[in-house]
This record gives sequence, C-alpha cells and structure tokens, in this order.
Amino acid sequence: MHPTIIDCDPGLDDVMAVLLGARTLDLVGITVVHGNAPLSATLRNARQVLELAGLQHIPLAAGVDRPLVRTPHHALEIHGERGLGGPLLPEPQLPIHDQHAVDFIIAQSHRVAGLHLVPVGPLTNIAAALLRDPTLPERIAQICLMGGSTTGGNSTAAAEFNIYADPEAAHIVFTSGIPIKMVGLNVTRQVLATPDRRAQVRALGSRTALAAADMLDFFGEQVQRIFGLPGGAMHDPLAVAALLDPRIVAFQPMHVAIELRGEHTYGMTVCDGRAVRPGAAEAGNRRVLPPNAEVAVAVVPELFWELFLEVLATYE
Repeated sequence: MHPTIIDCDPGLDDVMAVLLGARTLDLVGITVVHGNAPLSATLRNARQVLELAGLQHIPLAAGVDRPLVRTPHHALEIHGERGLGGPLLPEPQLPIHDQHAVDFIIAQSHRVAGLHLVPVGPLTNIAAALLRDPTLPERIAQICLMGGSTTGGNSTAAAEFNIYADPEAAHIVFTSGIPIKMVGLNVTRQVLATPDRRAQVRALGSRTALAAADMLDFFGEQVQRIFGLPGGAMHDPLAVAALLDPRIVAFQPMHVAIELRGEHTYGMTVCDGRAVRPGAAEAGNRRVLPPNAEVAVAVVPELFWELFLEVLATYE
C-alpha cells in the first residue's frame, strides 16, 4: 500500500477517488483545493464524505483557494451548486487539520518515506508546495494525477478542466522532475458510470453505496444533458486505480508541455510521444525533448469496475 496524499476538489468523481483510495492506499492525508467549486464548498464536501463513509481518522487539510495567476474557474454546471449534487448530506462536524495543505504536504514528505501524491483537482496545492520548498521533489516518489489529455479537452476544445483551472500550476508540476503518471480524458472517458454500472453500485445496498449511486446518477444526468454521454466518466478514481493495478491503465513515456499562451489552446497538455523511439534526439529540425511523464494511453474498464465495486462493498 503506497503511502499517499490525495489532493482533491470534491466534486462527484473526487468522492469516488477518496472511497477507493481510503481502502487501498496507506492514506496519510487528504488535502483540498479550489476547483469543481470554491474552496469553502470543496472543503465542506470532503468533510461530509469522510463522515458518511466513517473515514474521520484521515487527516484533512484545507489548501489554496484560487489559481496562482488566473481568476477561479469552477464546474458547478456538472457537479451542482454545492459542488456535490445528489444526496443532501448533514452539515459536517469533522475538524480540519491545523496545518495548511501546502505545509501538510511538505511536512508529510519529511515524515513519510516514499510518499506518493494523487492530485485529482487543479494542481495549485502541489505547485505552491514546490514553490515553497524546492527540495520537495527529492522526497516524492511519484505523482499520479488526473488531468490533461492526449486528445481534446472538456473545459475548452483543447483543455481539460483540472489543467485549465490552473495551467501555471500544472507547468510547475510537470517541470519539477518528479516522476509523473498522467491519467487524462483520453482514457477516463472510456470508463463511464452508465445506468447499468450505477445499478451495480446501488445494489450493494449500504449507506455509503446508496449515496455514491445518487451522486453518480446526478453526475450522469448532467453529462447527458451537456455532452450527450450515457454516464459520468470515472476520471478521478481511475488515477487511484492506476497506482493499484498495472493491468488497468497502460502508459507510454512522453514529454508533456502545458500551453500557457495560446488564444484557443490555453491549458492544453501538449503530449509528444516522438521521443519514445530508441535513441530519438531529432525530428527534422525540431528538437525532441525527453519524456517527463508516463501518459495513460489505454484502459481496461472491466478491471476498473471489478476493483471499484469490490472496494465499495467494504463500506457500511
């Protein structure tokens, strides 16, 4: 079990990532960032979910409430006005850790050997930690993030939401030298919570599973209305699953650059797979940069769902 911090912005699919990771990883803490909703909402949502699932023992730290440079960008049209559509959960009582999320990440990197980071929201907390402590990459074993795409985006034609919400932070993370696995839309959109899958979740019958099914129903209704998809993509839990079972997600080394100046491509992950050729150094007159990430290129949805349903069945 990898010692891990999940950095999230709950968010419906963030909830599924937390439920999966809490049972399968050595989860040393959860940090919360702005993103799918303002920080006040994502923090409340995280507290509610930990209480719902009986996970109050996991430290929860509040992080950065806005992007490094740009104005905040949220996804309430997908996740609901509270950032967590579906069941109306009780107001939370769970206390918040006394450290800021950035300080928490740095402190845990000193305390825990081989620490993994699983950011499934905008990368602001991780970038802020890197800016505060330039030695942080020496103590992080790996980042396995949900974000970007080898193809098109969802916030814009070119940019995926988590990267688009703070491209400058993403640039800092991808140029940090930390080993990175990038799980993007090109694979997550192949893992949909269709009505049949939601029925499997609901059939588990527990309080937690029923709440998760309600959330996935709300998620499915929103993406059906906006994008015409038959269910919400399991974006964030797939980044957790990628740490757990190498059969679920296949990766290819690429150089990933974050577009920071394009009029129509701001926030795009420019994924260059040319350098995977043995000895590749030049492509015509254009320099081929060495890979800085392992980029997800294929997924086996059935294996993900087997894992997710098995883990969800352990909750009351």
